[in-house]
Amino acid sequence: MAQQPIELHYWPTPNGWKVTIFLEEAALPYNVTFVDIGAGDQFKPEFLAISPNNRMPAIVDPDGPGGTPISIFESGAILQYLGRKTSQFYPDDERQRVEVDQWLMWQMGGFGPMLGQNHHFNQYAPEDVPYAKKRYTDETHRLYGVLNKQLADREFVAGDYSIADMAMVGWAKGWERQLMKAEDFPHVMRWLDTMLARPAVQRGLAVAQDKRTDISDDDQAKSVLFGQRAR
Repeated sequence: MAQQPIELHYWPTPNGWKVTIFLEEAALPYNVTFVDIGAGDQFKPEFLAISPNNRMPAIVDPDGPGGTPISIFESGAILQYLGRKTSQFYPDDERQRVEVDQWLMWQMGGFGPMLGQNHHFNQYAPEDVPYAKKRYTDETHRLYGVLNKQLADREFVAGDYSIADMAMVGWAKGWERQLMKAEDFPHVMRWLDTMLARPAVQRGLAVAQDKRTDISDDDQAKSVLFGQRAR
């Protein structure tokens, strides 16, 4: 019996890419429903029913546990679920799984939120806030240093290629806009080249790339994204 497609609620951002990369790597069928976060789609009742924190991505798996549909929000939880479902990119061995989990949580709690704040204050903030710029740029640099040290003696973040790598690549590829210097993080740059050369990663990053725009001059989109309210 053919597997029913995963229903992916998505917009082309580093968090959205995590899931498209996994789906492409695992060759899982999926359909995309676009959640235009600049237009406020994330506040629609039908989306909030599956993602109460008004954040994408979210998925609905029609073939969930016991054959009953299941909806999941939070990109890290989605990756863990899909890893368990497919037995791919998420090890069964408990020690190896803990290694993946701790780096996935590191990305979710730091290498994502802090880089996002870096983007906000260096690219989009309506006024210059030097303290915030320095605070988040310095923290970004620290986090890249942690990742660089981890990658010094291994090809991928948690040993074998895993959901931890998928979670990080979309954020790491923006290192220039985050005001980082490649020469400071040679192991990260080597890993990033390896990641971006993977065909499935390329396909995952390409999903709806034409919808990705620079909102620097779009005051309405910024009011939705940063004011956290619908238009």
